Amino acid sequence: MAADGASSVPAFRPRPTRNPISGPLLDKIFARALAALGIVFGLQSIPSLIAQQGSMQPAWGWIISIAVFGGILAVGVASVFMRGIETAAAFVAISFLVALVTWPLAVRDPTTVLPQSPWLYYLISVATSAAAIAFSRWIATVYLILAPTIYGLIELTPSGGGLLPFWASLDTIYSVILGGAVLILIILLRQASAAVDGAQNMAVARYSGAIREHATELERVQVDAIVHDSVLTTFISAARAYSPDEMALATTMARNAMSHLTTSASVTPFDESSTSLTSMQERIEVLIDGLGAEVEVSSKGLDDHSIPAGAAEALYSAAVQAVVNSVQHAGGDDVSRWVSLKWAGGRVRVEVGDTGSGFNPAAVPGERLGVRVSITERLSNAGGEATIHTKTGSGTVIDLAWPRQAPRAEEPDAAESIPERSIPEHATVQQEIS
Repeated sequence: MAADGASSVPAFRPRPTRNPISGPLLDKIFARALAALGIVFGLQSIPSLIAQQGSMQPAWGWIISIAVFGGILAVGVASVFMRGIETAAAFVAISFLVALVTWPLAVRDPTTVLPQSPWLYYLISVATSAAAIAFSRWIATVYLILAPTIYGLIELTPSGGGLLPFWASLDTIYSVILGGAVLILIILLRQASAAVDGAQNMAVARYSGAIREHATELERVQVDAIVHDSVLTTFISAARAYSPDEMALATTMARNAMSHLTTSASVTPFDESSTSLTSMQERIEVLIDGLGAEVEVSSKGLDDHSIPAGAAEALYSAAVQAVVNSVQHAGGDDVSRWVSLKWAGGRVRVEVGDTGSGFNPAAVPGERLGVRVSITERLSNAGGEATIHTKTGSGTVIDLAWPRQAPRAEEPDAAESIPERSIPEHATVQQEIS
């Protein structure tokens, strides 16, 4: 059913949710933290780099400096665009390790003791952090031990400052502890994000399963209702049609059944469009005119109010089924029939009634789908409720309402719950279904 009106209910804007811990988000945080760490320690290493540049082979000094600092810059750029983060971090870790291994060969005179430690010392923590981001935990752990150990051995040589074993070991241990703290933090956060991602994927899978089951149930109810409304009712009427008037009615019901099948196929259980109540009333009037029965149709307060298309289709189909049931089972020409539509208090109510023979709902066989599926379940699945007031020989009033009303401590009397009409005085409420 096409949308033909804007909903009068203001749109609800949910509060934006915060981003949960996830792998991509952590990678972004790690990369930016690594870039910031590289900038801080890189600035600290620049004075030593400039002072030691004269003792190094010119080509090696420039190549290693550009490689290490360029890798740190690449990590910062990758953290902005969220691309190539692990590649850039791996480049930083590998270029630093190459610089350590080749340091003794890059010094012009290896026998000359440098006055201070190599400038690479300031970037050990940056390199181990980059390895923790780029590699698996085991490779990162090996790198954490290997890089500081190589640096400590270099410090024992003249080209590394010629430090005593105690001071070289102290620098190595300090670098391992600092890098280990960073590695442990990264591992724990990644495990937490993996757990969150797993829980989120499981929740999505369960939600998808629930949605499929719900859609299947809605489809089942819809198919049951269509079979009853559009097929069985038409077949029964055609089988009982002997007079020209009855044959004409059966022909009209067949046309209406085909139209109903076409309309139902165009409405999905999750249709988010809306339909005006005036349009729904016009559809009910058109169908009643086709039935050839005397049915009074009235409305109150509809104005420009609209409701979701699914709810409108459920109300329309339930009301039509109630009218068809009344025409077929309530009695002849001496029976008064009416349909009233009313909007009040944010709810739409459709009342379908007659003064005919009535029926006993408890005596309806379970395989009969007219009341249970075509009216009650159909409206309940759309978020509404149906209440049936009837008694054998005393007429029937079916009250359809949307949306479903929250239960109250004190329910009104049955006679007061009928908005436009009431059952004759000698009738009592036999059963209420909602």
